[in-house]
Amino acid sequence: MWTRAELKDRAKSVLKISYWKAFLVSLIIAIVAGGDSSYNMRANFKRPFRRNEFNEFTNFNGDFNFNTDFNSDVMVVIAIILIVVLIIFLIVAAFRIFLGAPLEVGGRRYFVESAQNRADMNNIGFAFNRGRYKGIVLTMLWKDFLNFLWFLLLIIPGIVKAYAYSMVPYILADNPNIGYKRAVELSVQMTDGEKFNIFVLGLSFLGWYLLGALAFGLGGLFVNPYKNATEAELYLVLKENAINKGLCTYNELTSNDMLI
Repeated sequence: MWTRAELKDRAKSVLKISYWKAFLVSLIIAIVAGGDSSYNMRANFKRPFRRNEFNEFTNFNGDFNFNTDFNSDVMVVIAIILIVVLIIFLIVAAFRIFLGAPLEVGGRRYFVESAQNRADMNNIGFAFNRGRYKGIVLTMLWKDFLNFLWFLLLIIPGIVKAYAYSMVPYILADNPNIGYKRAVELSVQMTDGEKFNIFVLGLSFLGWYLLGALAFGLGGLFVNPYKNATEAELYLVLKENAINKGLCTYNELTSNDMLI
């Protein structure tokens, strides 16, 4: 059994030694994975119509005289916009799949290793070794695809499954060639009965992020290392529990390939 206080105390001890390294790694994770980033929705209001402007669109009887003739030129413009949007989407997706996901796994590996007194920035490039890259990309793509399907059903199941699959990057950081199905299966098993506790753990950082938001939203960047270090401690606890329960073996979650 683990408690939030225990995990956070361990994370603080690690950060005392290597905070700025953790900050740089957290910044990379936030950029490539969107992790720990907040997005503010802003409503943009146009100025109200003046009376004479409104009369240009209506007659005195209140009948609308909109003359929206969608001719071929308009359709061409719409088609161009859709193509541009599609291209941007494909570029973002390719960035996430082929660069973002491997960097995220490398970042998670850094924090796991740091929790064991091995804070090495070279772990960021861990996934780009020829023997690891393919397995990591395939597994992360499979995880994101499954999560996307759950979000298509309903928001709540998607969120629940996101917590269920949350250990996949850490599992890959330990064993990049574990296999995409096994990584997802093991993550689901490790988080079984723990998802609500993990949710509450994440919620416990909300106050820090709100405080950080006062500094033009940039303060949250300095909270990310604390959160990432705590989550790495959580993984190590769940990993130990999984081994003790016979869900996996020690060798299955230990990378024998230490090349960077």
